[in-house]
Amino acid sequence: MFEQELNSYWKIVVDTIQDGIMIVDRGGTIVSVNKALEKITGYSRDEMLGKPCTVLNCDICEIVLEKEGEFWCRLFKTGTLDLRECTFTKKDGGQIQVLKNASLLHDTRGNVMGAVETVTDISELVEKDNKIAQLQQELRSENGFKGILGNSPGMQRMFDLILNAAQSDAPVIIFGESGTGKEMVAKAIHESGARKNKPFIKVNCAALNESLLESELFGHVKGAFTGAFQNREGRFEAARGGTIFLDEIGDLPLSTQVKLLRVLEDTVIERVGDNRPIKVDVRIVSATNKNLKQLVADGSFREDLYYRINVIPITVPALRERAEDIPILADVFFQRIKLKSNKKIQGISNNAMRVLMNYSWPGNVRELKSAFEYAFVTCQESLIMPEHLPANIVREEKTSNPAAAASLSREEIKKQRLLKALEQAGGNQTEAAAILGVSRVTVWNQMKRFGVNLKRGLTFN
Repeated sequence: MFEQELNSYWKIVVDTIQDGIMIVDRGGTIVSVNKALEKITGYSRDEMLGKPCTVLNCDICEIVLEKEGEFWCRLFKTGTLDLRECTFTKKDGGQIQVLKNASLLHDTRGNVMGAVETVTDISELVEKDNKIAQLQQELRSENGFKGILGNSPGMQRMFDLILNAAQSDAPVIIFGESGTGKEMVAKAIHESGARKNKPFIKVNCAALNESLLESELFGHVKGAFTGAFQNREGRFEAARGGTIFLDEIGDLPLSTQVKLLRVLEDTVIERVGDNRPIKVDVRIVSATNKNLKQLVADGSFREDLYYRINVIPITVPALRERAEDIPILADVFFQRIKLKSNKKIQGISNNAMRVLMNYSWPGNVRELKSAFEYAFVTCQESLIMPEHLPANIVREEKTSNPAAAASLSREEIKKQRLLKALEQAGGNQTEAAAILGVSRVTVWNQMKRFGVNLKRGLTFN
């Protein structure tokens, strides 16, 4: 028997290999398999031995019927098969992606005895490639800028401000409610400018007490305070040549505000416990969700510092101010969480989207993302329904009057926006483009797509 001619040590060796191995005779009957192939296919050794190799239903298997039956499989005609990706059908009916090699076996006289095939399970690699492809598609999306999602007029104006601010080294302050994505705006400014290859250093001014904050920002020298066992550089020094992002700058203590003002005016710092000035070259971007003017009036924020950091102000719109961006954000969050959860949820129902559109979103984009994380836990169906969303979101929708735009599709929202802008501009496409925060060509394309013809005396509504 062909199987008996195998070296007695072969089984010991191949059963330790993680790749599947299968040997067939000249007729394609399976005569030997290793443990790895059993694991990959789900079939036991006994279920495969004596069966034709076609039992695995390989999608690249090429059966060739030559005259007089000389060849029945293309492998026996070509003699080899090198690194081909293919799909097997497992015992449970599922599909598995594998990488296959095959070669003929000859006896001592050169006659073909059969063939050997090695099978490598690459399902996880294929799945990762698919996820990467989806993420790359997401990154190429036209519905945002530097990872910040939205194509509403307010967001388009903000994107323009980011690009303009990136061309300058002047201080930028980002205003916006909690959860709007102020840090993402700061990163976008950094990554769009000449300092993009240098460090981007973040400091949360509300997270540390006064003494620790100064040490964190400016560093300290050995012995400056209890626990200062060695010299330590601060965040300003770590950000050399790059950008330092001062988040929650409204919480900065007055004593630290004085030192920050000196950095802005003289571009030097002093480490805690030292009086030697250190020159620093950094771009300062700050952010706050507070009313700094009111803090100045209250005496808790220095007026001179306020005007020094408020050179280029950028306001991030609250989510309720750009409801037309909710479907874009919802779709992206849905796809991202689906990739991580591996749940078989297919999409968002129209009713669930209506609820999302009607909600006021006090927690802004961060709250929307959390809502989808919650929905993926509660949803056991193919679509996310209103009942799968957090109760407070559904409750507000039930007790409020749905906005007229809530039932509109994204295309309808775009059309209504276009009509309103053209009405405000008196039909002037250039002025309408400025109102929408897009180019005149975009306005012209949208007019063409939506069938808007000003020459017909269109009545705006």
